[in-house]
Amino acid sequence: MQVDADLHIHSRYSKAVSKAMTIPNLAENARFKGLGLVGTGDILNPRWEEELLRYAEKVDEGTYERNGIRFLLTTEVEDDRRVHHVLIFPDIETVREMRERLKPHSSDIETEGRPHLSLSAGEIADLANELDVLIGPAHAFTPWTSLYKEYDSLREAYGNAKIHFLELGLSADSEMADKIKAHHRLTYLSNSDAHSPMPHRLGREFNRFEVKEATFEEIRKAILKRGGRKIVLNAGLDPRLGKYHLTACSRCHAKYSLEEAKAFHWKCPKCGGRIKKGVRDRILELADTDERPKDRPPYIHLAPLAEIIAMVIGKGVETKAVRIIWERFLREFGSEIRVLVDVPVEALANVHEDVAKAIWAYRNEKLIIIPGGGGKYGEIRLPEEIRKAKIEELESVEVELPEEKPKQRSIIEFL
Repeated sequence: MQVDADLHIHSRYSKAVSKAMTIPNLAENARFKGLGLVGTGDILNPRWEEELLRYAEKVDEGTYERNGIRFLLTTEVEDDRRVHHVLIFPDIETVREMRERLKPHSSDIETEGRPHLSLSAGEIADLANELDVLIGPAHAFTPWTSLYKEYDSLREAYGNAKIHFLELGLSADSEMADKIKAHHRLTYLSNSDAHSPMPHRLGREFNRFEVKEATFEEIRKAILKRGGRKIVLNAGLDPRLGKYHLTACSRCHAKYSLEEAKAFHWKCPKCGGRIKKGVRDRILELADTDERPKDRPPYIHLAPLAEIIAMVIGKGVETKAVRIIWERFLREFGSEIRVLVDVPVEALANVHEDVAKAIWAYRNEKLIIIPGGGGKYGEIRLPEEIRKAKIEELESVEVELPEEKPKQRSIIEFL
């Protein structure tokens, strides 16, 4: 069977997370999205564990269910250098044992959803391996709280400790991550890191697993590439839409080449703000191969359906006008992921032709994308050639897309 899974989210016990992030709301919105499996996030928090056990039923070791949606026991932790790591637990007893083992190294493990630990990345990985917990770096490339913000390699971070996967994050995809050869042995996870249960946040990135059943043990085998279980698809934002894709000012979001940023000593000449190194530039600094592993599953770029509808009709993502069209698609096809990935564009056009064109453009990399950077998400635009074309003409439409790279400018322009 195939199951779509988002394994990194947060609960209402983490900072800056919606109070609507509850187990019942997650189950309901996961069904709308088309997810069959969701990570609990924050499971080291005892109050979140209590809510999970109250609202979901255990169906297998490390696996719980609410209204047909399965949950795996997951969390994110922060190490002593503010690097984040994702953990996936085999059972609730291991969650409790790790909580006890970590108490001497954390002042907030019983109050915060994402606890801070006074342990190194390697020490956390050693403990995870001792307890048979899967571990990997969270959003590995972002310029905040990530592996490659602090380190230049996996070995520098984890030493000889084993890790089991690497989470790509919103500003990178498989092709970008594969430019670092040390990653080739690892499974990539594409997860949302959602702070809201709404379908334009939950599952905005997901993994499609080929397993016998949606259980921890089956997902473990898929991540470790054992017994024929595997990930057959990673799906997520075009990296250019991520908040940190290009090098840019974190205050005014002006974009710079890496050479410019260095020349300005990472201080924006326009507003004085701090320039943040983009994920693309960071990966290019570390790149050591153009090869790709033969068993790497495809990565499909997509955006939440509500954002595509909002772009087409020129309304806000959470407006009633967008919601009406979104609900029409779900009534017809069952879930957002089916609409975005699986349903033929001709069938989508029967619900809303212009939205169907935009989904086709997304599937075929034909959208105009204004890259994000400095903490600001990128933007998408539907080319006029596609907007004006008939559905049956789309395959023959030629679209001239603009260059992604920021224009190289002279320092004199800023003087």
